[in-house]
Amino acid sequence: MFTANTTLMLVATFLPVLGALVLLFVPKDQRRVFELGSLLIMIASLLLSLPFWFGYDRASDAVQWAQAWTWIPALGAKFSVGMDGISLLLWLLTTFIGPIAIACSFSAILERHKEYYIWMLVLQTAMLGVFITQDMFLFYLFWEVMLVPMYFLIAIWGGPQKLYAAIKLFLYTLAGSVLMLVAILAIYFLQHQTAGVYDFSLASFQAMAPVIAQQSKNYQILMALAFFVGFAIKVPMFPFHTWLPDAHVQAPTAGSVILAAILLKMGTYGFVRFLLPILPTATKELLPWFIGLSLIGIIYGALVAMIQKDMKKLVAYSSVSHLGLCMLGLFALNPYGIKGGLFQMLNHGISTSGLFLAVGIVYERRHTRMIADFGGLSKSMPIFATIFMIMTMSSIGLPLLNGFIGEGVILMGSFQAFPWAAVVATLGIILGAAYMLWMFQRVMFGPITEVNEKMEDLNLREILYFAPLVIAAFWIGLYPKPVMDVMDAPVRKLVEQVQPGFHAAQDLAVKQAIARKLGMQGMTAPAAHHEAAPAGHEGHEGHEAPHAEPEHGATAHGGGH
Repeated sequence: MFTANTTLMLVATFLPVLGALVLLFVPKDQRRVFELGSLLIMIASLLLSLPFWFGYDRASDAVQWAQAWTWIPALGAKFSVGMDGISLLLWLLTTFIGPIAIACSFSAILERHKEYYIWMLVLQTAMLGVFITQDMFLFYLFWEVMLVPMYFLIAIWGGPQKLYAAIKLFLYTLAGSVLMLVAILAIYFLQHQTAGVYDFSLASFQAMAPVIAQQSKNYQILMALAFFVGFAIKVPMFPFHTWLPDAHVQAPTAGSVILAAILLKMGTYGFVRFLLPILPTATKELLPWFIGLSLIGIIYGALVAMIQKDMKKLVAYSSVSHLGLCMLGLFALNPYGIKGGLFQMLNHGISTSGLFLAVGIVYERRHTRMIADFGGLSKSMPIFATIFMIMTMSSIGLPLLNGFIGEGVILMGSFQAFPWAAVVATLGIILGAAYMLWMFQRVMFGPITEVNEKMEDLNLREILYFAPLVIAAFWIGLYPKPVMDVMDAPVRKLVEQVQPGFHAAQDLAVKQAIARKLGMQGMTAPAAHHEAAPAGHEGHEGHEAPHAEPEHGATAHGGGH
């Protein structure tokens, strides 16, 4: 077994694009070479990524396997890589989904096989690169590069309205990227004004948070909004979501799987990695708006999904609702909320990938996705019906499956911070169960027509690419601790960056609760307050708010929203 290190991380990341370069020299009529070759490359990348799951130090919140090489010294840009627990989980999700996306393409892609599989491999490296980079310049490069393969995958192998969907995706994402670049450059030049250096490293940008907090309120708000729009388009959050249904419906099945499982997570990852730690003050200032948009997305996405006649469009709008729930958790700015949001990002990647694969199966056999065209499929396709049911229940959040854990932790965190928002979010979850069960019932049960009766059940290849998703859904649902442990230390660090003294205030409240219970508050509380006081000064001089009034529930409100 390989040992996790920086070299292995780079090999796992760049192996797909190296494989694409090799496939360039293969004659284009060798269909099986492209199919099996790209599948083997993706599996190799997955196997090379596994040692990082076992080798990650779960007690540390530092970036691990970090290394930097001089790249563009004049700009202060370095080829800097490394991962913490948050980026590791998303990096592993990407290597996990890669082989599944290739395997489902064998029967779906009927032309231009060479170009298709090469673009898939290039896209894989671009996505993996986003999660390992520790340099803002390099991050932006990977962020933009992954847009190009996705554009061609939709524009060439998509549905009837493929060009419209591809251009809309490109323009929306590019507009957000330009705004994000403006914010990056503004902080980059501010850093030179204050520190006299040009440095694109992520650590130096996060270290600029106290300096940014001293700038004018308008400056901070504008920077936060630039980052917010750039990432909100990618999530997508309401009202920046309109590109998503078109892209999903027109994309080939593998494109929809990658879009839902990985590309949408780039936006949520951007919030966690950049907006929250770099601009915490402005984030708190804009928090009511962010929470409001998250809640609108949850309810709006669910309601629009409920009236869809096209299965693929229904699943697409469900993503708007589910990602709104993830964002609500992140904006709780407390450990439960952020952990739940990150956890649900992984769950969404698993369950929604399975749903898009299921829709792709029936489309390949019937060349229609209209719910009204189906019925009684559980009689002719029992294996498919079983797997479709598991993925549906995973999406709903049924206990024993992965979605239940994520939704529960998000609601815990959001209820601590803003109880009213948690109540509204619960309505979205109820609506989610309604539209998913309604779709499943209409497709799988009821009278069966002659054409549906002749539909073939899953073959071995299809069962094999569904199997990892089913196993992951049950494993995470039954035993989420390993995944939670990986993100525990980085989330604790993030909460402390956004709300200095949060954990000290939490510890103080616990000690005082114990003291009250034992009837010794007068003796214990002052000592606890004395112990907690320095933590409040470490990253936020002169601000005693996190523990100034512990009696009024500092923990219950997520640090004072």
